[in-house]
Amino acid sequence: MKRIAILATHGFEESELKSPKEAMEKEGFKVDIISPENGKIKSWANGNWSNSYDVDRNLSEVKASDYNALVLPGGVMNPDTLRRNEDALVLVRDFFSMKKPVAAICHAPQILISADVVKGRTLTSFSSIKDDLINAGAKWEDKEVVVDEGFVTSRNPQDLPAFNSKVIEEIKEGKHEAQHA
Repeated sequence: MKRIAILATHGFEESELKSPKEAMEKEGFKVDIISPENGKIKSWANGNWSNSYDVDRNLSEVKASDYNALVLPGGVMNPDTLRRNEDALVLVRDFFSMKKPVAAICHAPQILISADVVKGRTLTSFSSIKDDLINAGAKWEDKEVVVDEGFVTSRNPQDLPAFNSKVIEEIKEGKHEAQHA
């Protein structure tokens, strides 16, 4: 059985965690919400705080080797907090170095900038962080989903159907030898 880590903290965009999680579980994958927080983390939806979600495992207890892939939901607060957490950055780097699929949507690529894994990679994101990604050495494209050797990115919640489909496809393919940071 494929095991998937979704890394998030308070202020994640609700649809960007809920939709991929449900799609992956429907495929029979075991999906864990990983967070630096214990207990529950609160989502953001339509400009307001929304539902809370149970944290399955604390970030301090997990390693990339425990999972087949990593999914990073966006939101504004969530990636801003996680990009300042060294354990989160180490986990992200480890997924890349182990050549495992990594998926990020909306503002989540900010975490990837801080983890220093976007240089030379082709990706997309929410438009407001386009310049940050280009300045970090990424090749940015305005498409609903971009796949670069096991690395999947999308722009916003409207792209979730395409994002979920590609994430599942990349997870089923497994490790990508050309996946790199």
